[in-house]
Amino acid sequence: MTMPPEHENPAVLSYPLTMLTQRADFLRAAQARRQSAPGFLLQARERGGDGIRIGYTCSKKLGNAVTRNRAKRRLREVARLVLPGVGHSGWDYVLVGKPGATVERDFALLLEDLRRAIRKIHA
Repeated sequence: MTMPPEHENPAVLSYPLTMLTQRADFLRAAQARRQSAPGFLLQARERGGDGIRIGYTCSKKLGNAVTRNRAKRRLREVARLVLPGVGHSGWDYVLVGKPGATVERDFALLLEDLRRAIRKIHA
């Protein structure tokens, strides 16, 4: 099994993903940059320091608990595959699920959505 191109980057090992857990971090990210994508909304803020921190938000607008959990699982996997290769160290990212789109959108399109959103955030 071959690894995707984003895992060939040696910087991948130096910037592990850390989860955002504090509400204040989510609120600070919501006040900073945001980029809409067809499958989700990306919020990002530069905090300084090392490493990439990531958080996920799926409100009850997405549906019942099963649907929200499925959306979060998909967002976690997209972030795991894309952020180590294209995310910037010292940044916090929050992926916010969109009703219908996050669960129903093709997974390959979600991957491309995140790559494009990060490029626009850092442009």
